Amino acid sequence: MAKIKITQIKSSIDRPERQKRTLVALGLRKLNATVEVEASEQIKGMVTKVSHLIKVEEVK
Repeated sequence: MAKIKITQIKSSIDRPERQKRTLVALGLRKLNATVEVEASEQIKGMVTKVSHLIKVEEVK
């Protein structure tokens, strides 16, 4: 399965609790933090929900 690199580019302050928990579930705890995860359907759904707070890149 393909991997994607997710970087948090905006703060979770003043965001709904659900979006904060989604960031934590993705493994993002601080601003400018980066994680590499498998691009499963569940991860893609979480990325869609917080797409305004993160930057996504494909890892080859």
